[in-house]
Amino acid sequence: MFEDFFGLDAKPFGKTPDPSFLYESRQHREALARLEYAVEEKELALLTGDIGSGKTTLSRALIDRIGDARPVVLLINPRLTPTQLLRAVARGLELEPARFRHELLDQLHTKLYELYEARREPVLMIDEAQLIPSKATFDEIRLLTNFQLDDQNLLSVVLIGQPELEERLERHAYAPLRQRIGMRYSLGPLSVEETIRYIEHRIRVAGGQRNPFSTDAMETIHALSGGIPRLINTLATTALLDAFGEDAETIEPPRVHSAAAEHRIASESGAEAAHG
Repeated sequence: MFEDFFGLDAKPFGKTPDPSFLYESRQHREALARLEYAVEEKELALLTGDIGSGKTTLSRALIDRIGDARPVVLLINPRLTPTQLLRAVARGLELEPARFRHELLDQLHTKLYELYEARREPVLMIDEAQLIPSKATFDEIRLLTNFQLDDQNLLSVVLIGQPELEERLERHAYAPLRQRIGMRYSLGPLSVEETIRYIEHRIRVAGGQRNPFSTDAMETIHALSGGIPRLINTLATTALLDAFGEDAETIEPPRVHSAAAEHRIASESGAEAAHG
């Protein structure tokens, strides 16, 4: 659509979590390194961040880095009962789930040991983990971390969710699970400098030889988005479309304000906009 006009090979601010577009800010780089370490050590890891902060893109980048070295079981809709969770994990490991819980656990233990023998210990990754409906399902996740030999676990678990996930796990009833967490990291918004580099990075990855956003426009995007990547993408895409419609090769702040008005991002508080 507007790609040819701006000399791009792809849409630079797509809504899908494409790891090839991941901009490794200081905190994203650190979070990814910690997650890789947790997977290598087969620990329980917790990654939290506000809506649109880049958690899902980061998780897909982690999956890319794991590659074929380990099977990854990714659950993106964790509204599951304990038994449904076990069955989902079994299917993710290419098993036909048994009917009863004790049989499921035996299946999983046997499979995990086989993978351990092959040095391919799997990773269970649960996105939007704040949606897990009950403590009983969290308890089942904790019990999965009991699959271990004398000196190491047989399964890595990565929980990814919004800040309320961390708040929930701080409750006394969740202490047994919380004490198993070996790595935790919370993603915050991008700074204004990081927002500028983020926009420039995505334009470059999309094949752009020239950044159509002026520095003032990028600073305005930061102010209106609060440094939240999803909102940065929304404002940047709409501004590009608007500029394309008027054959404008450079995007200035008024066009960003127009995009913000279109999406009802009227406040210069990304936190408010992200939760709206």
